Amino acid sequence: MKYLEVTFTTHPCNETVNDVLSALAGEIGFESFIECEGGIQAYVQQVLYDEEALKNMVAGFPLPDTKIEYTVKEAEDKNWNEEWEKNFFQPIVIGGRCCIHSTFHTDTPQTEYEILINPQMAFGTGHHETTHSIFSELLDADLTGKSVLDMGCGTSILSILASMRGAASVTAIDIDDWCVNNSRENIELNNINNITVEWGDANLLKGRQPFDVIVANINRNILLADMPKYAECMHPGSELYMSGFYVQDIPVIREKAESLGMKFVHHREMNNWAAVKFIM
Repeated sequence: MKYLEVTFTTHPCNETVNDVLSALAGEIGFESFIECEGGIQAYVQQVLYDEEALKNMVAGFPLPDTKIEYTVKEAEDKNWNEEWEKNFFQPIVIGGRCCIHSTFHTDTPQTEYEILINPQMAFGTGHHETTHSIFSELLDADLTGKSVLDMGCGTSILSILASMRGAASVTAIDIDDWCVNNSRENIELNNINNITVEWGDANLLKGRQPFDVIVANINRNILLADMPKYAECMHPGSELYMSGFYVQDIPVIREKAESLGMKFVHHREMNNWAAVKFIM
């Protein structure tokens, strides 16, 4: 699956404008944002790109005296190991218990869990607030002997952690073939043998046996569309952890989940990004 890179030039270029722009772009399918000179770069799957929605977002930008310009191009497939080394990427430690690092790191902190990754794409490296929050949830959860579903698995670091924390089986699904290939490499790097990686979307869930735990770190619109399919794969007591949206999106996420018979447990916040837990 290919991504588009949209470079937004903002006038004025400041944190408030760029934060609002990122929030609005996230609502129309954009997944990842990187600060750049004069604005931000945003990434969206080609199949989810909506030119009309983008034009309407820019035209209706809510902050006064603000001008937004943008250019669109296909995101370059890069060797992200080289990019990380070039930009002095450092290992990430979550909750003092899990260290995520690449194979070129030799001096890393000693933690309870160590996850190796070789990133072949820009997303799912563990540094984004949403991934960090879901990691924290899984570190607190009892996964021993449970079946886990990781929707929108990216690099599969959440799947790998679930396996390390005692999950009996893990199913990892992503619509991006880069993610599927990279996931399989990362799973092999970590000597994990109970994760199955599949290419596709939530339609793959039809007719599946219920999962004990479902993790979905995607974006608000896809989550809202796919939550009925998640509910069909849950039994009484199943847990659902979701992220990829903002704190202000929690009410609409909660309303949808409760309409499907789930109960809200709690949420986490990190730089206005949210993660929520529901139980069936």
